[in-house]
Parts: sequence; C-alpha cells; structure tokens
Amino acid sequence: MRLLRDVAYVRSGDKGDTVTIGVIARTPGDYRSIVDSVDEQAVQELFGDWLKGRVDIYRMDNIHAVVVVLNHGLGGGATRTLRLDQTGKSLGNAILRLSVKAAV
Repeated sequence: MRLLRDVAYVRSGDKGDTVTIGVIARTPGDYRSIVDSVDEQAVQELFGDWLKGRVDIYRMDNIHAVVVVLNHGLGGGATRTLRLDQTGKSLGNAILRLSVKAAV
C-alpha cells in the first residue's frame, strides 16, 4: 500500500483555529493520485473527532497541488489547545499517512 508521503510533500501552517495544508505532487504524474486520494471524507476520517469543522479542498492544477483547509481543526487554536504539539505543521505531516488510491 502506498501512502501520500510516497507521492507528495506538504507545506502547512495555522492561523487561529484554522489549518491550511498544501499537498504538492513530487512529480506532475503523481498529481492525479493526490486529487483522487485527498478528499473531504478521507481527511475527516483521518482526523476524526479532532476536526470540529468542515474540510475544504481546492485544486491547483497549474502547480500540481491541492490546498486542504481544516476549519476548527486545532481545538481552539495553537495557543489555546490542550493537545500536545497540535499545530498546523504537525497536522500537515499527519495528512501524509493517507492511503493513495490508484490513479484512473
């Protein structure tokens, strides 16, 4: 089984209680696998009860990337949460655990 970390890398950050994760294809050929694998349901299942808001995903075809926005994903914000090491950076790395679906 391939994981997202095999076909992508991430850049992420947070502001308040919102996390933004850029998932960038390692090669242009990997982009389709990312689009097929990173969807609202998969991200919600990965983070479970930690994510209190909706997941928004924006395709950026011109740079072979998707932007994932986790609304209410930090337990109140990085400076207010009681979770250990709960920042956009750690959630960005966590998303790389998603399974990659075979590109169609």
